[in-house]
Amino acid sequence: MDAPEPEAPDSARSRAKDKSPWNWLLLIPIVVPLIPAFFNADSPRLFGFPRFYWLQLAWILLGVGTTTLVYQMTKKRGEH
Repeated sequence: MDAPEPEAPDSARSRAKDKSPWNWLLLIPIVVPLIPAFFNADSPRLFGFPRFYWLQLAWILLGVGTTTLVYQMTKKRGEH
């Protein structure tokens, strides 16, 4: 089998220079879970689960949603 072709230097450089302001949104799912005030109480409970546990799942959804939004807003037209 043939080895895959190396990526053209121009395309690698253009990706490294992506300075879209949409990329700043990726800080949200990193910083928000680090705020201790969110975990400082037992209530409210959701389906009997303390706040800490259901917030962990909420942070996952926040991260997936934010990443999807940034990807959709920054992908170049014509790419899949």
